[in-house]
Amino acid sequence: MTAQPDRFAPRRQSDIVDLIAAYPLAWIVSDGDAGHESTPLPLLAETDADGRIVSLFGHFALRNPQVRALERRPRATFLFQGPQAYVSSRLVSQPQWGPTWNYAVVKFEGDVTFVPDETEASVRQLTAAMEAGADTPWRVEQLGERYDQLIRHIVAFRATVGEPKARFKLGQDERQSVFDDILANHPDATLTDWMRKTK
Repeated sequence: MTAQPDRFAPRRQSDIVDLIAAYPLAWIVSDGDAGHESTPLPLLAETDADGRIVSLFGHFALRNPQVRALERRPRATFLFQGPQAYVSSRLVSQPQWGPTWNYAVVKFEGDVTFVPDETEASVRQLTAAMEAGADTPWRVEQLGERYDQLIRHIVAFRATVGEPKARFKLGQDERQSVFDDILANHPDATLTDWMRKTK
């Protein structure tokens, strides 16, 4: 029996890259001595020549106990959440249509390697990514002497990751008339933009 395709799988690899660029804050979850450790951090996706994500790049505060935990056990889970919102039956003209929740999420498993020599690069690259599109982007040089003080308290890391597990539940299972109703009536324009983009 042939397996049915996953209707909520992203249509393109670039959809996952775009989600991380738009929603870079990820939960990093790993094993610690007293259970799980977890930290939310913004991350950059690094891709290969085919556009597939092969690693995640960021930095930790050195005082974060998860740094020590990852030095001992470098395996971690990375959880990204993209657009998400409740979709009420009030928005749809079809009788007996039940409400739902639309969302896009991505999960990676990977091994963390700390790369202290790339700490400054991680700060500059992340800043450039976050400031992209600004009329007058902020630059790290504007910190002046404080930059040297702050950089000593963080450490860069790279996580080599496997295939992502992504679920883009953005109306692909709806009849076209229902899908169109949601696009026309939902108040969250970001959600409906992603529905159009990933249909």
